[in-house]
Amino acid sequence: MTVLSVHAPGQEAVTSWATGGPDGPARDLAESLGARTAVLLEGLSDLAAVEALAARRGRDLAAEGVCVVPMGGAMSVGRYAGLLGPPGLGLRLTGLCDEGEQGFYERGLTRAKAPLQDIYVCAADLEDELIRALGTAGVEEILRAEGDFRAWQTFQRQPAQHGRRRHQQVRRFLGTKKGRKIRYGRLLVEALALDRTPPPLDGLLTRL
Repeated sequence: MTVLSVHAPGQEAVTSWATGGPDGPARDLAESLGARTAVLLEGLSDLAAVEALAARRGRDLAAEGVCVVPMGGAMSVGRYAGLLGPPGLGLRLTGLCDEGEQGFYERGLTRAKAPLQDIYVCAADLEDELIRALGTAGVEEILRAEGDFRAWQTFQRQPAQHGRRRHQQVRRFLGTKKGRKIRYGRLLVEALALDRTPPPLDGLLTRL
């Protein structure tokens, strides 16, 4: 599967443009790829999940004209929406965001004169959605298979975790080590029964 994402020259061109670089490389690449839609994601763990689900569904997003863009945080959505949406490249904008960051997306897309209906909002965040879809026992099976189960047990014994629900503990554990959320963003999606895909993630891929 080929996705115009953080690992591709297209993402480098878009990121350079968003941080003050020239717009030419991004415009040229978007035109050569026939880009029609930009998916605005908060970060790399969301990207990993979207890529994994696209692969499982046999989708080649880049060939379909879809540019997947991890922005490095929801506060950047206004800048990316302006560059990629109606004021810039004129691409259709869609995206996935955490519940607490919905306001950034709404304000950013409104300023860019882009419709809001294609923004999919996760309850808490995407990790929360995936944990609920798999169940904590299912996530623990993945932790065991990945060699992280002992670290997970140690984490549970920390005083700060006493009295917290298992779901909350798992969600917090995924964010305790650099790169872990990204790795498990992919692994959790790969372990899902496709009919258990969280609604925000399913809606995003279905409407692309």
